[in-house]
Amino acid sequence: MYDPIMRVLTVLEILQARERVSGAELAERLEVNTRTVQRYIARLQDLCIPVESMRGVGGYYRLKPGFRLPPLMFTDEEALALTLGLRALRQLGLSAFAPATEGAAAKIERVLPADLRESVQTVEEVVALEPGPWVISTSAESLLCVANAIRLRRRVAFAYTAYNESVSERQVEPYGVIHLDGRWYVSGRCLLRQDLRTFRLDRISSLVLREEAFERPTDFDIRTYLHRSMPFVQSAHAVDVWLDLPLAEAQLQFALYRVAMRAEGSGTAITCGRDNLQSFAAMLLSMGCRIVVRSPQALREAFQKIAGHAADAAQS
Repeated sequence: MYDPIMRVLTVLEILQARERVSGAELAERLEVNTRTVQRYIARLQDLCIPVESMRGVGGYYRLKPGFRLPPLMFTDEEALALTLGLRALRQLGLSAFAPATEGAAAKIERVLPADLRESVQTVEEVVALEPGPWVISTSAESLLCVANAIRLRRRVAFAYTAYNESVSERQVEPYGVIHLDGRWYVSGRCLLRQDLRTFRLDRISSLVLREEAFERPTDFDIRTYLHRSMPFVQSAHAVDVWLDLPLAEAQLQFALYRVAMRAEGSGTAITCGRDNLQSFAAMLLSMGCRIVVRSPQALREAFQKIAGHAADAAQS
């Protein structure tokens, strides 16, 4: 049955999905003439929906840039996806977004039908999502600034605190940003080193967007780059160990971005950088294989400390 209200809502849906659309396209989509389309547009404007029109050859309709209606109708799957997505934000270490996620969740809950609201509340009650021990809190403002710099192709300047607590002033042409293993990283050309470098966002302070522009390499892929360089990003400890595991089995145990592995004899040699040796030692022990620590000495001490705790627990 013909329902003009549904046609008007369809026009609004198309305008939200497209940057611009011609009257002829709308008429063809709705199977009406262009005069009827004009009436639908006028109806939306009467409802204070900011639809802009460009007349003449190549004319089109569009929603005013920046205007979006909140999506108020969700399927069960969409509602649950939004709920879990908002809760999972804490896993990214962006603590400043906590109030925003609570506010967004409350708004979503207010517009859900009763049955969907109950499903969402069930998720809240029975599903636990807690940040892992390696998630590092990071400034949301820093992430946004770096992301804008990459989009605008402009340099950033900041103070950087290295793993040994030394501080240096850097200017960087940022190429990419990524969340990996509980931390945010930005990679780009460092003017101080005149080479590609990777920086942890949680170690950056006094970050400013500069006016100088740059050309970002079109073929740069931060995932590929970090796969090669991440094991050697500066950390508090340079680790070199041998595991009595075939290479194929060892590769199943590690995030490949975080270690460099090679077959050596009957086992696998691993080199990487780590800040927390205690947790790294515990992870190695959980594999249940023979381990040879080549360096650092502090890793051997971490194993001894874990063994001491185990002995104390056995005696209690």
